[in-house]
Amino acid sequence: MQTTQNLLSITRLKKYFPLPKASLFQRERPQLRAVEEITLDIKKGETFGLVGESGCGKSTLGRTLLQLYRPTEGSVRYFGRSDAGIELTEQSPRTLRELRKDLQIIFQDPYSSLNPRMTVGQIIEEGATTHGYFKRGSNEMREYVLGIMRECGLQEYMLHRYPHQFSGGQRQRICIARALALRPKFVVCDECVSALDVSIQSQILNLLSDLKEKEGLTYLFISHDLSVVRYISDRIGVMYLGRIVEQGSAKQVFSEPRHPYTVALISAIPSVDSERADEKILLSGNMPSPVSPPKGCPFHTRCFMAQEICKQEFPPFAEVESGHFCACHFAEMPTEEKRDLARARENTR
Repeated sequence: MQTTQNLLSITRLKKYFPLPKASLFQRERPQLRAVEEITLDIKKGETFGLVGESGCGKSTLGRTLLQLYRPTEGSVRYFGRSDAGIELTEQSPRTLRELRKDLQIIFQDPYSSLNPRMTVGQIIEEGATTHGYFKRGSNEMREYVLGIMRECGLQEYMLHRYPHQFSGGQRQRICIARALALRPKFVVCDECVSALDVSIQSQILNLLSDLKEKEGLTYLFISHDLSVVRYISDRIGVMYLGRIVEQGSAKQVFSEPRHPYTVALISAIPSVDSERADEKILLSGNMPSPVSPPKGCPFHTRCFMAQEICKQEFPPFAEVESGHFCACHFAEMPTEEKRDLARARENTR
């Protein structure tokens, strides 16, 4: 059951990647601003969906939360072991190694994230052996691994086979089993169904939902597919150029999107309805470079309703209704008016 207690509390998190200088005479070293000023609470027992186009910083945020990338600035506080919380950014590698039992990740590509030289059983038991759950090769370990496999829909005969002998959906189940072998509390699902067929996607999503209820898991579900995110998420954050520009419950974000970027994303969801197809909003241009983001609102270079204030002032991330936040100077404008404005702009091109 979902609770209101936070599992992770993120405050003003930044992750910059240094780039080489263009010349010897360049004074400052350029930086790629992958994650910029993220403040977010992820509650125990919920699935928080994170959406946005490729290159917006979704995967970098997920890996920074787990300290796979050390943040440039900001705080990530984990409340899974005490009410006071543990500041992950201040922990040593030895302490983080112990916390890995609680914080796991399912990677996007089930083909490259599995060691081809290890059997399924060895892959799943590796983490449990490292953390001293059971002795490698013992009967207790074998029974434990088989139990995890059954939970994830894997058959016993797969135990001694290798990843290349399985389909994409089966490999992703192996990845899920590997993550769950340590009985984590928080799992980052990084585009974990994007490489799969639609029919297999639904099986994996149902599996993740069942395991969440059974094990009391909390997910950060990263995807560019809004239909998938809508199906599995309790709350949703929309990310653009390293920032979360809108956040709210799945119902709020899909029924009454407030940010023009969210309005455009939702309009692009494929539909067999011919009338819906005519309402698609096409954004002009490409996402600006995260090395030199534009002044003011980062979305104003592509926005169909940008005004002079958008080019000069960054909009505050404000609450437009209970639990629904948006970073837009015109967040209060009704969604239908935004859609009409987008269609009018499209007709004048």
